[in-house]
Parts: sequence; structure tokens; C-alpha cells
Amino acid sequence: MKSTLSERGQTVVPAELRRRYELKPGTELEWLDTGHGLLVVPVPTDPLAALVGRGQGEGLLPKLLEERRRERGPEPQ
Repeated sequence: MKSTLSERGQTVVPAELRRRYELKPGTELEWLDTGHGLLVVPVPTDPLAALVGRGQGEGLLPKLLEERRRERGPEPQ
């Protein structure tokens, strides 16, 4: 999807994306420079509530714990 940048540096989020991601007037958007392009991410009104359940199961937590075990090295005998 495309949008156009105005003379004042403004753009419009396409309606389909606003509906899909439930973006309402007043929603903050974070612009991230990846070094290869731009990434636009909506900022949740309650960032902590948005993270609930994200680190469980096959998600981030087991991967993070495994990485920490590898960084520590072998267990002393």
C-alpha cells in the first residue's frame, strides 16, 4: 500500500491498515530507522498489558533462557 508525503511532512495511514490494526485518532506511531528502511509501529496505550503472554510457550522466554545458558558456558563440576 502507498501513501504520499505532504509538503508539511504528513502522511495518511491507509484505511485498510487502520481497521486491521485498530488504529484510532490519537494512536501514537513509532518510526524506527532500521538502516535499510523505515518501520512504523503503533505504540500500545498500555505497553505492559500488550506484553502479557508474549514470552510464554514457544515464544521469546525459552529462547532467551537458552541463550543465557549458552553464554554462561558449561556448569562447573
